[in-house]
Amino acid sequence: MQVAQYSSKPSLWNPVVGPLSAAGRSIIISAMLLAALAGTALAQSWTLSREQLVEQPESYSPFVDQHFPQQVLFGDTHFHSSLSVDSGLIGNRLDLDQAFQFARGKEVATSTGLRAQLNRPLDFLVMSDHAEYLGIANLLATGDPELLATEVGREWYNAMQAGGDAAWQASVRLVDDFQKGTPRYRNSKSERSIWDYVIDTASRYNEPGTFTAFNGYEYSSTDGGNNLHRVVVFRDGPDRVKQVLPFSAFDSADPEDLWAYMARYEEKTGGGVLAIPHNANLSNGVMFAEVVNGQPMTRDYAERRARWEPLMEVTQMKGDGEAHPLLSPEDEFADFETWDKVNINGSPKEDAMLQYEYARSALKVGIRLEETLGVNPYKFGMIGSSDTHTSMSTTREDNYFGKLPHLEPTAERSEEVVLRNSEDKSPIVFSWGMSASGLTAVWARENTREAIFDAMARKEVYATTGSRIRVRVFAGWEFTADDAESQFTQLGYDKGVPMGGNLTDAPDGTSPRLLITALRDPDNANLDRVQVIKGWLNADGTTEERIYDVACSDDRAIVERRCERDVGSTVEGATYANTIGDPLFTAYWEDPDFDPSQSAFYYVRVIEIPKPRWTAYDAAFYGIEMPAEVPMTVQDRAYTSPIWYTPGS
Repeated sequence: MQVAQYSSKPSLWNPVVGPLSAAGRSIIISAMLLAALAGTALAQSWTLSREQLVEQPESYSPFVDQHFPQQVLFGDTHFHSSLSVDSGLIGNRLDLDQAFQFARGKEVATSTGLRAQLNRPLDFLVMSDHAEYLGIANLLATGDPELLATEVGREWYNAMQAGGDAAWQASVRLVDDFQKGTPRYRNSKSERSIWDYVIDTASRYNEPGTFTAFNGYEYSSTDGGNNLHRVVVFRDGPDRVKQVLPFSAFDSADPEDLWAYMARYEEKTGGGVLAIPHNANLSNGVMFAEVVNGQPMTRDYAERRARWEPLMEVTQMKGDGEAHPLLSPEDEFADFETWDKVNINGSPKEDAMLQYEYARSALKVGIRLEETLGVNPYKFGMIGSSDTHTSMSTTREDNYFGKLPHLEPTAERSEEVVLRNSEDKSPIVFSWGMSASGLTAVWARENTREAIFDAMARKEVYATTGSRIRVRVFAGWEFTADDAESQFTQLGYDKGVPMGGNLTDAPDGTSPRLLITALRDPDNANLDRVQVIKGWLNADGTTEERIYDVACSDDRAIVERRCERDVGSTVEGATYANTIGDPLFTAYWEDPDFDPSQSAFYYVRVIEIPKPRWTAYDAAFYGIEMPAEVPMTVQDRAYTSPIWYTPGS
């Protein structure tokens, strides 16, 4: 059977007369009632009666009964304004108003005085400043008397006024407090005031149908320097979200306590909330581990993890987290924007940790745990975000404004060190290693908090590393190759499930069949290829993976599951041409290696042709030569949420 996400013709209900007797029929107001409404009846209360309703024949329009998502929306679920201590204290002068104005397409002046603007506005933005010390930088900037009356407040104020390295070191010490879980300053009155300001600002910019501003924040647990941060996203507006304050690492560094807070929020308010783990590549194997607090994972933990964390941030400024070349040696695209040496404190990483940090391997861990626990704790969809600390969600290579205020465009910015080894203080990551990534793409029926949140909850979302690539995928048992050449969205929902969905109980003699469409960003590079990534569980408890190229540009044949040759490159310095690659792919694929007894997952990866990386644009703009080890080209990509197959009992 297949677990459907939508019905193309849901039952219709009229609050006055109840369910209609004929499916597919609609009700309109009679001419008599319309005439009445034209007069003084507008000022009166009225109720429709059965006599005032006229039954219409089946509608000529084929779309009136469609209730599935029909548009893809792009946004950022993880960014920081001057309210975050590791942003405002080190020079970010752009507040939430300017962050929203920028996201909506307005030109702003950056913290260093540059002009900046997006080529196209975003569709949504999630408020995600750190809950820990939320707004402290703003209180320091305005000289808050209660804060400055404390010794630590004066210490922070002097460092902020000095700027430069003094401000940076103060910021580092403040972030260290996240790890210790012990704040050096808390003020309940200012915490409430700042949280209300955050919510009120989101309310001002939230415009249903045009732009969605989500209430949220970042929970910043950094136990032992291992990044266990989550972005907490609320479905609701101020009437519900103002009933609580953010739960932070100062309240508890244990994510299970965060989930308990989220459960209390939903019980208290009747609202909705979810959490998104991010950049697991700095967690030193903790984010997607099989052992929790020194003990094997339990079913209860797995159920709560799956309930509260339906998504994973797979790509952002601190590297890409889809796959790793050591874990996927046969994947020629696995070594992409890789950060794999240390955790967030600079503590060295061991190879054994990697499988618990990358999305593909975590998905395999999840289906292995499900075999013993009965629940898959890592059944997550995939999104991308910027994690910018400049208030500006820029993700294009040719519009890269850095992710920290001191890394805004200059001729020298690529030489800065952003991560050092904690043991010998040697440089691990230079700023040229930062990614322009990433974006969250959501398939939704409308641009509202409710519709986008619900898409996130059901995992009908995908990640891109910066380009606005459009991808759609369905899986089912009954698709045919001809369906791929039709307008297959309706077929996809009628006969299968979308990304984030589930298949089970394979009919005899069948295999999962996928329908895929991928369209390039109209303002960006052509597409190189479309791939299906499969992972599965063997009878002996081991897992495997396999990559299938299912569409290749430029009439390249597929030989042994791969495009017969590389797509090539047109990059010259900071220019490229879309004379190679294809703008659009449609594909039908049936799993040739399907075993109905094996749990499996499938997701789609779409890869662009090579184009200049942001470092190449810097080199051309400033007339400088980058060191030989600096990457100068990039192949941006999209990763869809998986579709899972589970054998029947």
